[in-house]
Amino acid sequence: MFLENKYRTHTCEMLSENDIGKTVRVAGWVENIRDHGGIKFIDLRDHYGYVQITFQKNEGLLEGVNKECAVTIGGTVIKRAEGTYNDKISTGTIEIVAESLEVLGKVTVEQLPFEVPTSTETKEDIRLKYRYLDLRNKRMHNNIVLRSQVISFLRSKMTEMGFLEIQTPILSTSSPEGARDYLIPSRKHHGKFYALPQAPQIFKQLLMVSGFDKYFQIAPCFRDEDARADRSPGEFYQLDFEMAFATQEDVFANAEEVLSAVFEKFGGKPVSPAPFKRIPYAESMLKYGTDKPDLRNPLIITELSDLFVDSDFKPFANKCVRGIRVPGMASQSKGFFEKMEAFAKEIGMKGLGYVKVDESFKYLGPIDKFLNDEQREELKNRCALEVGDVLYFIADNKKMAPKFAGQIRTEVAKRMDMIDYDRYEMCFIVDFPMYEEDEETGKTIFTHNPFSMPQGGLEALKTKNPLDILAYQYDIVCNGVELSSGAVRNHDLEIMIKAFEIAGYTEQDVAEKFGALYNAFQYGAPPHAGMAPGVDRMIMLLTGDESIREVIAFPMNSNAQDLLLGAPTEVTEQQLREVHIKVRQKPTV
Repeated sequence: MFLENKYRTHTCEMLSENDIGKTVRVAGWVENIRDHGGIKFIDLRDHYGYVQITFQKNEGLLEGVNKECAVTIGGTVIKRAEGTYNDKISTGTIEIVAESLEVLGKVTVEQLPFEVPTSTETKEDIRLKYRYLDLRNKRMHNNIVLRSQVISFLRSKMTEMGFLEIQTPILSTSSPEGARDYLIPSRKHHGKFYALPQAPQIFKQLLMVSGFDKYFQIAPCFRDEDARADRSPGEFYQLDFEMAFATQEDVFANAEEVLSAVFEKFGGKPVSPAPFKRIPYAESMLKYGTDKPDLRNPLIITELSDLFVDSDFKPFANKCVRGIRVPGMASQSKGFFEKMEAFAKEIGMKGLGYVKVDESFKYLGPIDKFLNDEQREELKNRCALEVGDVLYFIADNKKMAPKFAGQIRTEVAKRMDMIDYDRYEMCFIVDFPMYEEDEETGKTIFTHNPFSMPQGGLEALKTKNPLDILAYQYDIVCNGVELSSGAVRNHDLEIMIKAFEIAGYTEQDVAEKFGALYNAFQYGAPPHAGMAPGVDRMIMLLTGDESIREVIAFPMNSNAQDLLLGAPTEVTEQQLREVHIKVRQKPTV
């Protein structure tokens, strides 16, 4: 029910043919002013929708009215002439004959920076500078409404599932691990700093030690990192949750329930049924060339390195060689193959070899002359080749070949229109390696989250090659977008000390750098696990937008600047003195 006030008796969307003959008052913004043979019309827009206003004998009411000014209009609801219906809006069969109009908010500039109905076609920096206008655009407005509805649904669903919402601090301490912190100087404690939390990681683990069973929050996270299409610089929000006395499968079951529910309610297309696929990290890197696979893409990468050991074909000899079978591609034009090779060179490859399979099952292409009969037969069997297929070859070192293969897999599927965009395909990536070798120093370092439980526990840490140890770490991926990472936490102090020792930390280092957990784990810490799906990315997938900034009300630009308010800005000398800061002069080149 809408409560009347002096500006409106109805919202624009509320009006229907049931209101014909009624005297009403509406308020909103003037989206358009049209003149049809002496009769003028306004398209009025408010938060809820649109309604057409007609000025038949009282055009004087429009004096001083221009696009995007805020107005209140009184008049009588009538039915439109049948040939003038507008089926694009819910009020398309009615209009209001204006009897009064008052301008509530003037537009005093000579020209708008852009037309609101087409604002999304404008350069992004201009849109962000005038974000309050950009958000009047119907699609942008609906994105923010959807964001609110999704967050409200997530809260309700998590509460229904038995989770308790608890807020953790925003002013925290700097973390020696992860991305760069945002530091905040302390006024009261000279030379010391707070940090904005990169995630509530430590606090939510301490909540589990504190005896809470299931925690969640819609958590703001702050990281001083560069922007990407699916990553906002500065801050983002995640559905952060943690569970005590829980295993990896317990976390998966809860993640499947809440994510299935939100994508089914708001997505408008099928969601892969639970349980979601579990794909080991090593398998994902081999088959898809990434740990964020888009399973809507049917193409699979095949390991071929063993076929080219000591090969006479030098580009493949003793290299990491991967193959991608593309069904039915042999009939594509020469130009298609040339464009794919050009793409390969753009991403850093030296070339892109391939063979076509003709009707007599002979291989056509420059690579064939370097193959013997045994290799041809093995390629046929291993890659399940059929007549009309193309087999692409990607060869490079062990680090780059999987990456290149993943990029070629994605690009050729797009160009061949193989990706099914009409569904959400979810999977868990599991069994991440606990450690890796630092390329510069050769030292053993943590691959992912240092607070994860190693598979095999203390025995694995003591007896196995660190590079062979897997962790109870996992990501959830939807349509090639990483929604979340998570882990079974290392709650055992002895295991934690040994895990950090392998990465070059002493027990004293652990006690100093991670003192809260080090101390808390001496007081009966329960096994616990959790994850944190990204809210911004979730909504980006639901709207189908390619940039995360389209689903955030007031985002920074790609250069980490707030163009609306002007942040970051200089501050006064007095403000700097209060927090004991002196700004060094920027060095000259």
